[in-house]
Amino acid sequence: MSGMAILIWLALTIFVLASLWRVFTKAGHPGWAVLIPIYNVYILLQVVGKPGWWLLLMLIPLVNVVISILVLVSLAKCFGKGGGFAAGLIFLPIIFYPILGFGDAKYIGAQP
Repeated sequence: MSGMAILIWLALTIFVLASLWRVFTKAGHPGWAVLIPIYNVYILLQVVGKPGWWLLLMLIPLVNVVISILVLVSLAKCFGKGGGFAAGLIFLPIIFYPILGFGDAKYIGAQP
């Protein structure tokens, strides 16, 4: 991998982390939690109003894909967005996380 590719990858990674940091702070949780593996998933589950034991489901192959999709759909709903936005979070997170984090989207809480 060339040096330029590594720099681009690093910049995009930092950008997505900063976006998630903002999403967490908008939801009233500490932004630094995004930096701690596994704990960040637990906080994301709290943001979307899912039980903490779902974290265990994230450790099961194939089940984790379904749970991740459900969590991202719930995250979109928590910010007042619809199914199309949820699809964006699933397939183009590098674009849609910054929209949530740095855009005018407001956290309205977990939706039943």
